[in-house]
Amino acid sequence: MSDVVNGVGTDRSIEIVDEVSAEVLPLVTELLDAAARTDGQQAVSEQGRLQLRGGAREGVRHLLLRAAGGTLAGYAQLEDTDPVEAPAAELVVHPAHRTQGHGRALGRALLDASGHRLRLWAHGGHAAARHLARTLGLNLFRELRQMRMPLTGLTLPEPALPDGVTVRTFRPGEDDAAWLAANAAAFAHHPEQGALTQRDLDDRKAEPWFDPEGFFLAERDGRVVGFHWTKIHASEGLGEVYVVGVAPDAQGGGLGKALTTTGLRHLAANGVPDAMLYVDADNTAAVSVYERLGFTTYEVDLMYRTES
Repeated sequence: MSDVVNGVGTDRSIEIVDEVSAEVLPLVTELLDAAARTDGQQAVSEQGRLQLRGGAREGVRHLLLRAAGGTLAGYAQLEDTDPVEAPAAELVVHPAHRTQGHGRALGRALLDASGHRLRLWAHGGHAAARHLARTLGLNLFRELRQMRMPLTGLTLPEPALPDGVTVRTFRPGEDDAAWLAANAAAFAHHPEQGALTQRDLDDRKAEPWFDPEGFFLAERDGRVVGFHWTKIHASEGLGEVYVVGVAPDAQGGGLGKALTTTGLRHLAANGVPDAMLYVDADNTAAVSVYERLGFTTYEVDLMYRTES
């Protein structure tokens, strides 16, 4: 499906598609790369980039903004898969085409496409993104922190596992269903993570960074009760605490800290100089745990929404 929204009094147009074509995909990728070089941060999340490249997906639409002459000047992605929350979006304008109203045009198109019920990310919390959110009448409601800590020269203790719990590495294919079930249980309150499907897992296993030796599962009586999936950003010298999850009936016994330590020891053993992770600012318990481990806030992503 494809819709075109023409800008009033301008040569600008916005096309809304369910799938970005093979011809247009390199143009969007170049736009994202150019913006990242200028901003020092990706404007579209990993999930968004996977959805951009992975063909049509239910509930996901792409907005392509073309300036005069048909040049691709902006891109936005709208995901309407959360059964409760408003549709979520990310948008970016090519650095060479900024300060021309393209961001506002994309934002208004997102509002229209979502029925004026929208959540919008401002990765990095840049001033221009905050201004755009206010211009669109959106209200700040979520702060996602990126925290970092140095690993070089750090001595991490042997993790203290709860009684009856053992840790091993992930076996692709064989452990998929068990991990998806454990992930859904651990993040039942967090649809962005808890709703991951086999396709989402397959997408990540196909990425160059995927390494099952850095994907740890905690088991008790043959059941997965927790996990720590790490990710190494080799070009940046960063190791990521990609996701740590603990089943509800295994929480409160120190398993989360033990799994976090297990993953950090793995990253340090691989010579990664720094570790990073993402955590919601209002998850004060997790923030406190990470701060005690040595993490400090590096930058923040902000999310705005139409609802007050």
